[in-house]
Amino acid sequence: MINPKLALAVIGGLTIGLLVGPGAQAQQDNQWFPQAREKSQASNAKHPGGQKQVSKPRQIHAIRQDHPNNTKMAQATKTESAKKSHRLVLQVNSNEPAMMNLTLNNASNVAQYYRDLGEPVSIEVVTFGPGLHMLRDDTSPVKPRIEVLAMSHPEISFKACGNTQENMRKAENKDINLIPQATVVKSGVVRVMELQEQGWSYVKP
Repeated sequence: MINPKLALAVIGGLTIGLLVGPGAQAQQDNQWFPQAREKSQASNAKHPGGQKQVSKPRQIHAIRQDHPNNTKMAQATKTESAKKSHRLVLQVNSNEPAMMNLTLNNASNVAQYYRDLGEPVSIEVVTFGPGLHMLRDDTSPVKPRIEVLAMSHPEISFKACGNTQENMRKAENKDINLIPQATVVKSGVVRVMELQEQGWSYVKP
């Protein structure tokens, strides 16, 4: 037989559960399981709204590669800056027209050669002693040719020895006038030495 007191207790418990509803039951569960409640609150605080946050993917930085055009421009600039400047000094100390013309031939050929290559060049013709006649206005056998050459190749210059000019003035008892393309230096020999010391190439025809 069923115990009447036990049956009444069961019926009473069911009736109270129906009256208080699920909210009260949940509150009662939280009281009995405090650790579960704290874990749930911590999870809600970390992820508001109950939604799981998705971590952002790492950004991978690609290695930058220079554009081919930039590389070509850099190479062209490097090549341009690497072009060597050429310098040549030619000595004339003889009053022979053949020697003077040979000197002008050498100067013209060198100037044209490097012009075709697109490389800078400086050429200096230095005269002293009897070679000063090459630049004298009254005795130069190559005066017309020097005039044309100076116009077509401005990189070629002509230097006259001042010591020789003074000695000729004393010997001939008159002023020694030079062609317009000539520039006077104190000493032709010293001029050649100084240019060589500065790294100029030296050639005597």
